[in-house]
Amino acid sequence: MINNQEAVKDRVPYFTADNHWGHNRILEYSKRPFKTVEEMNEAMIANWNARVRKQDVVYHVGDFSFLPFDRTKPIFDRLNGEKHLILGNHDRLNMMRNLGWASISQYKEIKVQGQSIVLLHYAMKVWNKSHHGAWHLYGHSHNSLPDDPTSLSIDVGVDAHGYAPISFDGVKQIMSRKRFVPVDHHE
Repeated sequence: MINNQEAVKDRVPYFTADNHWGHNRILEYSKRPFKTVEEMNEAMIANWNARVRKQDVVYHVGDFSFLPFDRTKPIFDRLNGEKHLILGNHDRLNMMRNLGWASISQYKEIKVQGQSIVLLHYAMKVWNKSHHGAWHLYGHSHNSLPDDPTSLSIDVGVDAHGYAPISFDGVKQIMSRKRFVPVDHHE
């Protein structure tokens, strides 16, 4: 584990969550448009690599794989980018440590182009510096939570973004359409 606060310099990151590589039931649970889990896996690998270059940075906000290590590692190795993991409820830490993540955290705060971002697998109503314009990016809900136009938070999971990571610029575009209204005592 590394320090949970870091500045991303020189490379614009991508964000994603909830790939659930190899999870047969996710096709049904999330109504994913694939006939088989193998088709889903291959489509998500292709989508990831169509957006993310080898030199890019990707923050995966949890629930990476349902497969055993020997079947997860080949998928991990095919994915472009320097990959950072924020653990989800289905991520097994012992297995994740051996995949080659650049970092593994329960929670992470980063800064991109001066923008503070809080990364946690679960959606929150308030987070550190939310009243100062910090964004919160999460997964877990598989695009089932209604978007709140008054909260600077979004689900970055694959079910919400065409089964691929979303760029910082894509997140910025979504956030630009929101009007923040504080829900705690910080007004």
